[in-house]
Amino acid sequence: MSHPVLPPPAPDTAVAKAADQPEITGFRRHFHAPRVVLGREFTGRQVVFGLLLVFCLTPWASPPVALALGLVLAQVLGNPFAAQTKRLTAKLLQYSVVGLGFGMNAHAAMAAGKEGILFTVVSIFGTLILGYFVGKWLGLGRHVVHLISCGTAICGGSAIAAVGPVLRAKDEEMSVALGTVFVLNAIALFAFPPIGHALAMTQNQFGLWCAIAIHDTSSVVGAAAAYGDQALQVATTVKLARALWIIPISIGTAMLFKQQDVKVKLPYFIFGFILAMLVNTFPLAPWLVALAKIGLTVTLFFIGAGLSAAVLKAVGARPFVLGVVLWVVISTASLYVILHTV
Repeated sequence: MSHPVLPPPAPDTAVAKAADQPEITGFRRHFHAPRVVLGREFTGRQVVFGLLLVFCLTPWASPPVALALGLVLAQVLGNPFAAQTKRLTAKLLQYSVVGLGFGMNAHAAMAAGKEGILFTVVSIFGTLILGYFVGKWLGLGRHVVHLISCGTAICGGSAIAAVGPVLRAKDEEMSVALGTVFVLNAIALFAFPPIGHALAMTQNQFGLWCAIAIHDTSSVVGAAAAYGDQALQVATTVKLARALWIIPISIGTAMLFKQQDVKVKLPYFIFGFILAMLVNTFPLAPWLVALAKIGLTVTLFFIGAGLSAAVLKAVGARPFVLGVVLWVVISTASLYVILHTV
């Protein structure tokens, strides 16, 4: 996965700047009006944000619940700390992923990674090829098509953040691609666990499916954590191994689009995860894993809080159709293969 991770915030475009600005009408005005409490000035929505954040730190908050709370906040009141959460999201997810490594065993992870490598290679190149033809049929620009295809094929917002500078993509193109995968990530986080239970998928099957069919690491880990610890281990390991493909895909992008003097970002945090996993081969403190899971929950709350109506509206129909087509194909195809071979 690239640095920053998944899911990185959208660039500072007009779309991003509008993300925290729902129309202030009716009861919303009361939450935007500043009030002085104990000598300090607060708004009602800042208080609501703080209360929701505290709840996300408790055992009662799961990753899907945190994402849902963030989404509701974004649609109703807007995120009062948009700039701060944008800066924190990527780093917090990186640290959380490394912390999860302390709950995994290197031998089991190698077995999971070996099992998922064939799925990874086939799905990545299959998605990129399908994306090219579907994007051409929809009449979309090459940059948007390639960004959405890479985000679907590898690791969502992180892949887009890594490939975008290589393409020298415009801010608007980055925003559209990021918005598309963020929306589909939110849907997947809620939809995948019930589907897995309905199909009686094993922990191993579900973890592998999440790693292949869900875009961002945050939603992959969130959905797998809701399914079970073994699913979480399989999903995290396979997804991070998949994320390393950002490096060759970025290099291939530079060659394909004839870009020169571009810098490919290395996903250094993945090596932290591997080190933590190796250390845990000799069992270590379980509190690090618990802390990492709380960090993941807070990360998803921040992500949800950034998905305002302005961001959703800015995606547009055709890019979203491309994202949905690619996601449905990779989800159903990988599900069929996994159920019949794993």
